[in-house]
Amino acid sequence: MAVPTLPLSDGTQIPSLAWGNGTGDAKKTATESGRLAIKVGIRHIDTAQGYENEKETGESIAIAEKDNGIKAGEIYLTTKLSTEKGDPTNPGISLEELRHSVRGSLQRLGRQPNLVLIHNPFVPPKGKLVEFWKILEEMKDKGELTASLGVSNFRPQDFEELLPHCKYPPVVNQLEYHPYVLTHLQPVLDIMEKHNIRVESYGGLSPLLRHPTGGPIKPLLEKVAARLSKESGKDVDAAMALILWQRSKGVVVVTASGNAERIEKLSLTQELPDLTKEDVDEIESVGRKIHYRAYDEHMCVDFPAPDLPKDA
Repeated sequence: MAVPTLPLSDGTQIPSLAWGNGTGDAKKTATESGRLAIKVGIRHIDTAQGYENEKETGESIAIAEKDNGIKAGEIYLTTKLSTEKGDPTNPGISLEELRHSVRGSLQRLGRQPNLVLIHNPFVPPKGKLVEFWKILEEMKDKGELTASLGVSNFRPQDFEELLPHCKYPPVVNQLEYHPYVLTHLQPVLDIMEKHNIRVESYGGLSPLLRHPTGGPIKPLLEKVAARLSKESGKDVDAAMALILWQRSKGVVVVTASGNAERIEKLSLTQELPDLTKEDVDEIESVGRKIHYRAYDEHMCVDFPAPDLPKDA
């Protein structure tokens, strides 16, 4: 099976679908579920210091490579530099600790990752984001870190602070991304488009998994899923349609699951076609009239949410 990829601004390619191990059963079963994700065809694994399972993530990749005859380097690996337990209210990483923190991740993973992200703008000391980034750039220049560099949960003000001073601009910003946050995210997305920073999503299934009713896009996704099921002969559900909507927007989709059947369905989306432009536009147009966010501990700090209803 060919794995769909997307280009990044530094000339590398990133698989457009990732299995993440940051929440729920996926976090608890990082080794077992990670091995399954690779076995069924997913080629991008997303972890973080704050998930406290980098060691298990590295082990799962090593075992899966051996068991499935996968060549070294075929699995794309992302990790993130985090506050303790990933909680943005906890202390971040000091400039003095940063090199040691990165080396710790490399040791736990047992390999160089392909992508290293700053997990949220509260990881660097306040007012020290540029100095923090320059240390990462220096580690790249010395070959100590070979990964692409990116960010997560960055707001407009974070980019305005960082971008004028980058030797290696961030290649992605990993965000909660789905139709119900588009209106809020628009100022961020405008900056990202201007600087060729790709959107990477987490929590992308929140409209279906966490919203109380699914809101007004749910019937649209169910309609798309029914059509795709008929056309492909495969069992396509609304969650798969929502992943395809994100992919059709040029977004790298990171989604977590510890359920074997669900992981197989995630992988199956790689074989399905993009949605039509009409589908993409209709879902987006309806979604922009709602504001619903499952994770507001980062993006809504000094970046207020729009005054929109949570449902319709």
